[in-house]
Amino acid sequence: MRKNINNRSQSGLSLVELMVGMVVGLLATLVIMQVFTTFEGQRRATTGTGDAQTNGSIALMNIQRDLQTAGFGLSFPLADTENNLFKCDPLPAAYDADNDPGTDNSIESIFPIEIENGAGNSSDTLISRTSIKPTGAVALRITNATDVDNVAVPRNIGCKEGDIVLLSMNASCALTRVTESDADLEDDTFHIGLDGTGLVAGTPPLDEQARLTCMGKWLPEADRELVESRYEVVNNQLLRNGEPIIDEIVMLQAQYGIAATVDSNQVTQWVDPVDQWSVANLALNKDNRNRIRALRVAVVARNGKRETETVTSECETFQGVVNNGPCAWDDEGYSAAPMIDLSTVDADWEYYRFRSFETIMPLRNMLWSKEAL
Repeated sequence: MRKNINNRSQSGLSLVELMVGMVVGLLATLVIMQVFTTFEGQRRATTGTGDAQTNGSIALMNIQRDLQTAGFGLSFPLADTENNLFKCDPLPAAYDADNDPGTDNSIESIFPIEIENGAGNSSDTLISRTSIKPTGAVALRITNATDVDNVAVPRNIGCKEGDIVLLSMNASCALTRVTESDADLEDDTFHIGLDGTGLVAGTPPLDEQARLTCMGKWLPEADRELVESRYEVVNNQLLRNGEPIIDEIVMLQAQYGIAATVDSNQVTQWVDPVDQWSVANLALNKDNRNRIRALRVAVVARNGKRETETVTSECETFQGVVNNGPCAWDDEGYSAAPMIDLSTVDADWEYYRFRSFETIMPLRNMLWSKEAL
């Protein structure tokens, strides 16, 4: 008996259907990639801006911590309001702590705070100085100055071998150090031997009734008690004493807060560290130095991601300062803010996002020492 076998044809996808499916798949992939790219760009921008926020905050915190403590305490200037650091005119010359010109161990200045103006609209440099001696910087009255190796004082509070010494008598001041030649220093606490380089015993400032202040050790560096903190921006990093501490910090600007008179603690003017307020001119003018009451500091942090289009534009302050980047601060009702010129950092500055931070730092040791200024 014959069976009828029905041939059943098997159907599949036609070429047209395959092509349509591929097009739909490609479009879906394109949409997914577009969404992913947009999301990734937003994520990087958000993360980068968050990093800039964190970096700027940490940078400002570090600077503020050191600058607010600039100075050498109250006992130093108030022990003798006529013979102290603030009466030095000019400031004492730089002192080579190891008497070796071949090493970089000089103390350039003893003034508590300095702003070095950046050349060509670049970042400023901030320098603070303080003493971390357990006994502080205590001024001692000299009772006999006929021998530089055996200076007599009524008592010895904290002076030890190797300490940097400030000699001050009215406007005459000099830096020196407690020498190693005085073998009886620990036994006879009423006599102190000094390095006599540049000093003449019996003449100002090494004279009777002058003040001798041991500021603390400078060498060796590991045991340093006379602390100098130097903040500067190099290669988009914030450096403290030459060591990088924060990345993507691109600008640092500062101004002095000035009182109208030396016996006032009210800031009436903010000035850039130029002309009469430059480091060199302040060293020669105690009246201007002694009017400094505060610092105003601006830090600019950058998101390191370069955008494909411009995202930062010029900013003009109320006082008419045009900045290539964000404004340092709102200067309405104040002196003109410093200029932020990010074109000195990167010619493509407009393609980066920035965050600016600013704060006012009262100089407590200057404010509390008003009676000695």
